[in-house]
Amino acid sequence: MHPTRILIVEDETHLAQGLFFNLQAEGYEVEIAPDGEAALAAIASRPKFDAIILDVMLPGKDGFSVARQLRQQQNYVPILMLTARGRTEDVLDGFAAGADDYLPKPFDLSVLLARLHGLLRRIAWHAPSSEQSEESPSRFEFAGRCIDFESLELTAPGKHVHLTLMEADFLHYLTQNPGRIVSRKELLDQVWHVREDTDTRAIDNFVVRLRRYIEDEPANPIYLKTVRGVGYRFSPRGEE
Repeated sequence: MHPTRILIVEDETHLAQGLFFNLQAEGYEVEIAPDGEAALAAIASRPKFDAIILDVMLPGKDGFSVARQLRQQQNYVPILMLTARGRTEDVLDGFAAGADDYLPKPFDLSVLLARLHGLLRRIAWHAPSSEQSEESPSRFEFAGRCIDFESLELTAPGKHVHLTLMEADFLHYLTQNPGRIVSRKELLDQVWHVREDTDTRAIDNFVVRLRRYIEDEPANPIYLKTVRGVGYRFSPRGEE
């Protein structure tokens, strides 16, 4: 097994170097990219990275663009996005671009390490295992669709989609609460871990994306329906 490889994408040299040495001390193999273009070049030319620590504010191509381009290239490496303090819109935009977790700056090193460890544990949770419990099934099937939480893949009639960790976590939460109205605030809190009043349009946009995966007619959903003024209801049998 190769050592866990982390790419730090950060243009603040002192911060990048500090993360570099501390992550090395934790046993990770680490590389630094000072901007978005360098990050994409490193990802294209090096052996596979296990996670990326990606700053939003970068010279040239910003963190959102890097994340979005990776996902468009069907690269689903876990991304921990670093955001400016107080900019909740960065968090939501990051998730919309394909990030899997976020951390506001400035931050304590212990918090970053905990977030990174958590991200890598989530990868392990989604990895195939003979010890999956019945309470946390690795597959969810409904109406000719299948969400495979091991391979991070979703299949539906005529569709085969590779999911990001965040998409899989979002769908997993919905499948654990079938038929129940789940509020936007609950989704922000329980899935995205955003615990402050904020614009919920990012949740709505995220749901629109998931509907493209699971619905025959995304504009007229029958499985993932909006409950006006409240949130969403996931109905695996397609109840009205």
